[in-house]
Amino acid sequence: MPAPQSPPPQSATLSFTVGEDDTALAVGSGSLPVLGTPRLLAWCEAATCAALSDLAPGTTSVGTRVEVEHLAPNAVGDVVVVHAETTGRTDRTVTFTVEARHLDHLVARGVVTRAVVDSQRFMARLAGRADD
Repeated sequence: MPAPQSPPPQSATLSFTVGEDDTALAVGSGSLPVLGTPRLLAWCEAATCAALSDLAPGTTSVGTRVEVEHLAPNAVGDVVVVHAETTGRTDRTVTFTVEARHLDHLVARGVVTRAVVDSQRFMARLAGRADD
C-alpha cells in the first residue's frame, strides 16, 4: 500500500510599502526611521495567514512561534515583498518558511509556526479565564 501523500505546499506573497508608521521609531523598537522589526514580523505573519486562506469555516490560525532574522534595513518608501510557504503540517500546526526582499536584497528570513484552532472555542477559553 502506498504511503499517504502530503498536501502540496501552500504559499502567499504580499507586498508592503514602508510608511512612517512602520518605522522602528514609530513602533517603539528603536530610534531610527527605518523599518521596525515588529512591523516586519507582522508582515511575515500576514503572509502566512494569506497562505492559509482556505481553512475550514469556523477555524482560524494563531501564531505560536516566530524565528526571523532581520538582515537589512529599509527606508520609508521602500517596497518589501514577503513570501511564506508551508514546510510542515500536522493536525494542529502549520510551519512556514518566510522570506522578505527589497528589490534583489534579502531583508529577512525565518520560520513561523501557526496553530489551527476553532475560533469560537478559542475565544470562549479566553473569556473563561479568571482576571489576574
